[in-house]
Amino acid sequence: MKVPPIVYILLFAALAAAGWYVYTQKPELVGLAPDAPQTEPAPTGSPPPAQPQSSAPAVPTPTPEQPPAPRLKEPARLKLDGSTSMVVINKALSIGYQQKYPGASVTYSANGTSNGIAALLRGEVDIAAASRALKPDEAQQGLTATPVAADEIAVVVGVGNPFKEGLTTGQLIDIFSGRATNWSEVGGPSQALTVINRNPASGTYQFFQEVVLNGGPFGTGPNVTTLSRDETTPLLRALGTTGIGYATATQVTNQKTVRVVPINGAMPGTGEQSNYPLQRSLYYVYRSQPSPQVQSFLEYALSEDGKRAIRRYGF
Repeated sequence: MKVPPIVYILLFAALAAAGWYVYTQKPELVGLAPDAPQTEPAPTGSPPPAQPQSSAPAVPTPTPEQPPAPRLKEPARLKLDGSTSMVVINKALSIGYQQKYPGASVTYSANGTSNGIAALLRGEVDIAAASRALKPDEAQQGLTATPVAADEIAVVVGVGNPFKEGLTTGQLIDIFSGRATNWSEVGGPSQALTVINRNPASGTYQFFQEVVLNGGPFGTGPNVTTLSRDETTPLLRALGTTGIGYATATQVTNQKTVRVVPINGAMPGTGEQSNYPLQRSLYYVYRSQPSPQVQSFLEYALSEDGKRAIRRYGF
């Protein structure tokens, strides 16, 4: 049986009306709003989505960090010269300083206190190591001295020397002024006494002259040998069985070829409260208006780290 055309017309009209109804409804009733962000559907059993965050910037959680190695704005390039008594101090401090300030460079020589100060005045070095205080004329040329360590002077004889006694400061005067030329004059056996003296550029020489000889002259007789350079090793080798000399205590205490002589009944190295008479300060000398690099090195030398480095070598 044929379907009357009117039925098709009515069916078409009904479908058109239904489509128009759906098209004209609000978007949220039929799906996502036009500008809503698209997200992947959450898998079954997943935690609920995170809550929206505040628009304020997040404050980072602080984490412990190692402080960076300290650095100078311009790495120090320092030259030192001066006292042979301070060679091990210069070495200890230069190593520690260069470890603290990567990129720094510290070199040092040991041509004697007076030569080091002269090199400083000529602008050839940055710091002079001195085993004596500044002289007035040196201070007047714009130099400053800062003590960095305490030191003692040891009087030594060769291990083969038959003299086994101690000496008084009075006997030291007799020996080093040239008045005593035989060991029997100071309580030893009857044999020649020879003095092995340091070079006059040595701060130790100048300290010994000032403190032991009360500023008087050293002897210059045939029994006195004065070294051409301020070096301790040649002095110790020259002592033999008749010689006597002096050096920084830390340089000779553990030597197997020499024996340290007690002075006034006391020995060096017996502590800060010792009554050992030959004690002194060691200094760094620099221009009175030091550069930042020099100031930095001096601050390290006087710091607890620097003091520990110096003490490790017995000063």
